[in-house]
This record gives sequence, structure tokens and C-alpha cells, in this order.
Amino acid sequence: MRRWNGWGDETIDVPLPQHAKDYLEEEIGKASPLPDARLEEVLAKVPESRLHDHPLISKDPEVRLRHARGQSFPDWVAMRSGNIGVFPDGVSFPESPEEVRELLSFAKNHGVVVIPYGGGTSVVGHINPLRYPSPVLTIDIGRMNKLLDLDENSLIATLGAGVSGPDLEAQLRARGYTLGHFPQSFEYSTLGGWVATRSSGQQSLGYGRIERLFAGGTLETTVGTISLPPFPASAAGPDLRELVLGSEGRLGIFTEIKIRIRPLPERETFHVLFFPDWPTGLQRVQEAVKSQANLSMLRLSNKAETTSFLRLGAGGRMLAVLEKLLSLGGAKDQKCMVAFGVSATRKLYRHALRQAKKLFRPSAGKAISHLMGKKWEENRFRSAYLRNALWEAGYGVDTLETATTWDKVEPLMKAIEKAISSALAPQGQKVLVFSHLSHLYAQGSSIYTTYIFRLAPSFEETLERWARMKRAASKVIVQFGATISHHHGVGTDHRAYLIHEKGKQGIAAISAACRELDPAGIMNPGKLFQ
Repeated sequence: MRRWNGWGDETIDVPLPQHAKDYLEEEIGKASPLPDARLEEVLAKVPESRLHDHPLISKDPEVRLRHARGQSFPDWVAMRSGNIGVFPDGVSFPESPEEVRELLSFAKNHGVVVIPYGGGTSVVGHINPLRYPSPVLTIDIGRMNKLLDLDENSLIATLGAGVSGPDLEAQLRARGYTLGHFPQSFEYSTLGGWVATRSSGQQSLGYGRIERLFAGGTLETTVGTISLPPFPASAAGPDLRELVLGSEGRLGIFTEIKIRIRPLPERETFHVLFFPDWPTGLQRVQEAVKSQANLSMLRLSNKAETTSFLRLGAGGRMLAVLEKLLSLGGAKDQKCMVAFGVSATRKLYRHALRQAKKLFRPSAGKAISHLMGKKWEENRFRSAYLRNALWEAGYGVDTLETATTWDKVEPLMKAIEKAISSALAPQGQKVLVFSHLSHLYAQGSSIYTTYIFRLAPSFEETLERWARMKRAASKVIVQFGATISHHHGVGTDHRAYLIHEKGKQGIAAISAACRELDPAGIMNPGKLFQ
């Protein structure tokens, strides 16, 4: 069963090794865990539902609790402390577009706020009920998860919008195809959620972000159904697909989504290598992207992340041997790690691998390691489970991301890390901060920053520590003119900063579209914008 107060399946534990604890204590100090609330205690706090009875709606306290929060750091503090705050008044699990329409009609007629729910993996507050005066209905579309059609001639598949990443890929792979969209939250996040938040998968370099993969589908709104045909291209005015992408539940609920698929790669491998320093690594990955190297994934870790990756992942004799081998290959104290993936037909695979080795070999070719790449592939979705182990050891961890043009990438990355590490200095607290470039483009790159800090003696102070770092980093991002979110979306956590990116008229245009399709203002109010 899925954890109610953490990440993932409760039968899966990824322990924090002793050498990793030693490293964290060395970098930021010893930590003490906070006491977790028990499920029974929290269930006792679930209030009576304000909803009218409906055969499609459950008012069960545990169902409501499990749909009250996502996976942001504030959500973790709420779940672990047991102070959830606001619960949905009911949860529904529709199995067809007809049932979604029935539920929207019910909500409209009774003045009920609706929160669309996919996999509950939001890290910015998309699915959290706010303190609305009206009752709240969460509509979980997870049961709408089937492959409905596969047009092999047009390479377009139609699926229920509630299908999770593993189920989507399993259904496509059975027919010899893939979507190729693998976000960190792949285990639980859904196709509808990816579209609603403009998601980006780990292999976006080769497969593209979700906006490239999204071909069309069906959106149920409070005023009617919008059908989006999967045209390969159109000049018939503004593309409505662009309007619904990133709409975060403000316009309606996706029920069916059409996606652009491709045949499964005949060969796929991942590799890890180490450049001698950051300038060399940055230059080489830019060359790889601008030369349109046939890679499905490419990411560059800075020195701090490279060091943390090695120290957290290996210890003792293993670390010493690895460091010696890397040093012999030219990657010493300033080394930076690069990971890349090749996914192609057998013929193109050989060509792409040769191309990658030619691009990267002059730096530290001997350190190219298929073995380390295989290890990365095995743990690509398991690393999220470390959040549980870190919390239980007394450490908080969070991530943030942005994107900007190449001329600003390095100074922005440094400024973000400095802002985060300095935010808790007045309190005498150290923070372990590191970054990597996770999604690269010819024009620039995303920057993905991770920060680990000690939990405070209380939940309230712990949340304030996080808020200080989040505000400091967000202000820097705005000052640099970068995007407030490359792939996490806006929700509530980034809402205050959106105006700096869209401008007053841009926000007004988005608001007008929402009013047109949701005149009663019941669709996920307070998310994306006020």
C-alpha cells in the first residue's frame, strides 16, 4: 500500500547508509528526527463532510486524508506532524467521461469546489484544498487508466488521463511502442497530471517534453466538453492545446488524452563519466546539444553534486578505489559528473555512442562507465525513497528548478546555491546545496538544485527554515529573469512569482480564459493565480 505520510510503497525502504550519515554530519551537523503523528491520531481530526450525499462520492475519513496533501516539503511537514489543516469533504473515483460530467454538474449545482487529482505527486501544492467557504470535492481520475486506441499508422495512442507512468508504458510496450516520458515521479504521476503541469521527463532531450508528446484529447469543463483533434499541424488560429497545457485544473478535467508515440528503441543504455572540471563539462555538453547528438538524456552535475553523489553513494574502501580510478583518468578534485543515455535502433545506437565518445573522450574518456550508468538506471526512480530515510534521520531535503539561457546558466546556478546556503546562516545552520543541468536545449538549460538541511526542534520552525530558503532562491530566479518553474508547475508555492514572468496582461488573459470555461469559479481556485 502507498504511504500516507511519505513517498512511495510502504513495503519499499531505501536505507541511508552509515557512510552517508557520516558525510551529512560532517557537512551540516548531527540531526534529530521529529516525532511522527500516528495515522489514527490524524484520522480523528478529519471533520464531518459538508457535501450532499452522492453515489459516486466517498466521505470516508482515510480516503479524504490520503487526498489532502501532495509531496511538497510543506506537505511533508503537515503529514508528519499530523496538522493537515484542510481536508476535502469527499473524494470521487469516476470511471468514465460521463461520470466526470455528472460530478461537475453536481458541483456546479451545489456550489462545490472541485480539485482534479491524478497521482498526488505535486510538489508545489496543486491538489491541496485551501480554506474555501464552500465544500470541496476531489475527483481522482486514477481509474480511467486504459489504452483506448492505438493508431499505428499515425503513431497516436489514446489513453485514459488517469493512467500512471508504469501502466502507460506497460500497455504501450505490449504493442511495441513507448511514450518515453519518465519524470522522477514516474511511479505514481499520471498522464493527465503531466499535461496539466507541463511535465518534463528525464529523457526529454530525445523524446521531448510533454507538450511535444501531447497530441490532443478531451477536456470536461463546467460549461461543456472540449475536444482537441490530434492535427499534425494547423494554422487555424491559436492552438487550444497550448491553452490547456499547464492549466493545472483551472479549466477542467482531462478524461482522454492522445499522445505521440514511437517504436521501442532496439537498444538503450545509460553511461556516466567525469570531466576534470566544470568549465570543460559545460563546454562539452553545450557542444553535444548544439551538434544535435543523438542522445535521449544528458545531464551535467556541478562539483558539489558530484562530490555529494560519490560520498552519499559509496563509502570506505569502495570510495577510495573509485576516487583513485577517476584520478588516473584525469578527474580529480574539481571533477564534474555527466550522465547520458542512448536510445535508438541498433544501427543508430552504434553511431550515437561513437558520437558521444568522440564528444566526451578528450576530457576523461577512460572514466566512461556503463556499469555506473546501469546503476543510475536501476535507481532512477528509487532515489525518491531516500526522502523517507533522510527525514527519519532528522534531515529535510527539497529541490527546486528553473531554466534560463546559456549566458545566465552558470551565474544563476551559483546565485541560487548562495541564496539557499545563506538563508539559514543567521540561525547558525548549515545547508548542503548542489545542482545539475537536467534538461538541455540549444538556447539554454534547466537548473535543478537539491538542498539538505537539519530539521528544527519543532515542525513550525522546520517549515520556517524551508520557507526562508525557498523565498531566497525564488527571488534570485526572478531577479535573473528566469522561469519560476521549468517542470514542477506553479500550484500555490510559485503563484506569487508568476506575474513577474507573465506580466499583468498575461495573467489577465489566463484569468479570462478560466472565467469563460469556469464562470462559477469552482475549478481548483487559488492555484496558478489568485
